[in-house]
Amino acid sequence: MLGSGGREHALAWKLAQSPHCAQLWASPGNPGVAAVIADLNARRARGAGGACIALDLADHAAVIAFCAAQAVDLVVVGPEAPLVDGLADSLRGAGIAVFGPGKAAARLEGSKGFTKDLCTRAGIPTAGYVRAKTAAEAHAALVGFSLPVVIKADGLAAGKGVVIAQTAEEAAATIDDMFGGAFGGAGAEVVIEEFLEGEEVSLFAITDGSAIVAFGSAQDHKRVGEGDTGPNTGGMGAYSPAPVLTAELEARAMAEIIAPTVKAMAEAGMPYSGVLFAGLMLTAEGPKLIEYNCRFGDPECQVLMMRLESDLVALLDACARGELAGAAAPALSAQSAITVVMAAKGYPGTPASGGGIENLSAAEAHGAKVFHAGTAEAGDGHLVAKGGRVLNVTATGATLRDARDRAYAALGEIRFEDGFWRGDVGWRELARQSES
Repeated sequence: MLGSGGREHALAWKLAQSPHCAQLWASPGNPGVAAVIADLNARRARGAGGACIALDLADHAAVIAFCAAQAVDLVVVGPEAPLVDGLADSLRGAGIAVFGPGKAAARLEGSKGFTKDLCTRAGIPTAGYVRAKTAAEAHAALVGFSLPVVIKADGLAAGKGVVIAQTAEEAAATIDDMFGGAFGGAGAEVVIEEFLEGEEVSLFAITDGSAIVAFGSAQDHKRVGEGDTGPNTGGMGAYSPAPVLTAELEARAMAEIIAPTVKAMAEAGMPYSGVLFAGLMLTAEGPKLIEYNCRFGDPECQVLMMRLESDLVALLDACARGELAGAAAPALSAQSAITVVMAAKGYPGTPASGGGIENLSAAEAHGAKVFHAGTAEAGDGHLVAKGGRVLNVTATGATLRDARDRAYAALGEIRFEDGFWRGDVGWRELARQSES
């Protein structure tokens, strides 16, 4: 398994539960992943291997050589960057099964403009847009949009390259910032979109390029502050399922958005294999696509893995081998799951680093699971913060309120002086449930 965050800890935790998982290697992993692997090794026969190892994921030959030397049967790619870089293609070319799309298909996340153009060709409902390759083009295009207006860096920007500009001045400044390098190469081109009214929700599907199965819904919390205030982040919390995405709306989204996308990608000679993560806006006209991601969301993956009751290895392996049609569909618990991100002070700017973290066992005594997102072991073996989003405190319950209460009770046990979190994860759905 490739990756180092909370998503990868959740994936490793679920992969290791499969009877088909004899060994688990992770690069680079994190202390939480290392603990999962150590537990797996202890449960398997003497001589079982597996560890967190350091590989340069940009060095495809090195990754292939390691997989060949260890007779790796399946590679699960967690983050988007290696997929956009074409690592899955290199692995497949070497005869190694991999869960994740190739470089061409990963453009669904790697280029927002590519996805918008595909939506136009395939008749997939989405917001009106204009692509601009220069600041002058972008400024000229603004006159065709009402306020507020959405401005996106075209490329990968760690979930932060989207600005909803409320005024013409803010829109103009955002364009100048993006083309001025605020998001690095991701802002070399921008997409300007109409602002969609409605509620945002995430829908996940697994596809091998032909067969498609739904993999649950979630809602995340992108803003750093309570009440959805402050700058966008990679995600401060999430819950699953998202009741606002009713069975009827999910069926529409699968039929009108997911299925046409898979079909269009196959017809274009770039079949999509892996998880397809659709960010949707539930508008008065029905679901519309905001954007695609070519991997599990983070922290949405954490709540999905907590609800998954079936064998993750069997599912991902069938997808990787083009045999999804004959595989058992994923079984998700009817329980609710919620995750609260504990971040380091300063995030999403420059986060405090090196702060000590204690009492995770006491937190998990509340029935929660603490996934490591940005942690490291200090020289003395103690756990310290290393990154903006540090921990994902995750719990399930018969209701969302039960899961929320359990997660926050667990979070209150953790000692991390540099940490902060949102106290209102799940607030929209909880408010709806209180009114009903």
